[in-house]
Amino acid sequence: MKKKICLIHTGGTIGMIRGESGYLPKAGYLETVLDTIEDLKNPAMPDFDFFEMDPLLDSSDMAVGDWNRIGEEIATRYEDYDGFVILHGTDTMAYTASALSFMLENLNKPVILTGSQIPLCEVRSDGRDNLVTSLLIAQDGKFGEVCLYFGGRLLRGNRATKMSADGLLAFDSPNCPRLCEAGISIRYLPVPPAPAPASEKLTLCHLLDVPIGVLKVFPGIRFPIFDKLMTEKLRGIVLETFGAGNIPGEGNALLPIIERAFKAGSVITVCSQCPQGTVSLGTYATSSPLKSAGAVSGYDMTTEACVAKLYYLFSKGYSKEEIKALMEENLRGELTKI
Repeated sequence: MKKKICLIHTGGTIGMIRGESGYLPKAGYLETVLDTIEDLKNPAMPDFDFFEMDPLLDSSDMAVGDWNRIGEEIATRYEDYDGFVILHGTDTMAYTASALSFMLENLNKPVILTGSQIPLCEVRSDGRDNLVTSLLIAQDGKFGEVCLYFGGRLLRGNRATKMSADGLLAFDSPNCPRLCEAGISIRYLPVPPAPAPASEKLTLCHLLDVPIGVLKVFPGIRFPIFDKLMTEKLRGIVLETFGAGNIPGEGNALLPIIERAFKAGSVITVCSQCPQGTVSLGTYATSSPLKSAGAVSGYDMTTEACVAKLYYLFSKGYSKEEIKALMEENLRGELTKI
């Protein structure tokens, strides 16, 4: 019996058309294009139903409420399909993939995000292969988790990050092996599994739009400028540091700010600006004070995964101390503890 896949179009480059001011999404357009792609009618392809969200969005406009809408689309149809393929713009695809990986609790069916760098309306579009291969991988059902497929690579969703603004190999997961590579054949690779679902029943956790910020450390940064923002406004803060968690020598100005933010209820998670590698607070003297000031390690999580995980944990209603502890735990395969 053929597998049945739910194809959900959220917007993004793959279904855009040329407009007077550049590419833009157009309701109803993509479905007509899909009817012209002969590969989708091949007997080897799964059956699929097409659903289009309203309104369609350029992914740069995606926000927490839109993640909830996508999650609802999946949850309401979950029992009717063997897997899901989500068409999405590339700019925030890794954020959405990370968010869905936490929101879709007890997921055991494939949810694959894909899209394109060149619209299907153009001759050289990469969208055809990305779509066809994503449907085939969803049909195989090897991975019951949120994944991202692009340019011949299947990645764990909460490990993916966008690496190129204009290359067709736009995504990679520097700290996690690829789940599969699609060349002449689709070759599945041995990858450490994500933690197993606690139940067979899918549960959707709606995310609350809590205030979360990302602060990137740079040479010459004036930490006092961020004092009021960090202590009074933000519930979660992702601090992108140098290397393994290092801050400039003048970082002593940051430590009291972190301490006050922590006492005010903020959770500060330290990530590395390096695409590959892990945060190890205390390895260098310049990172040790961060932990004593109340910050937690994001280990080798991407910034996208850190942001999504903070939204998720705050939305679950955990206490500050519980969130601090869970940020350092591997919930969905998003980090490797050292």
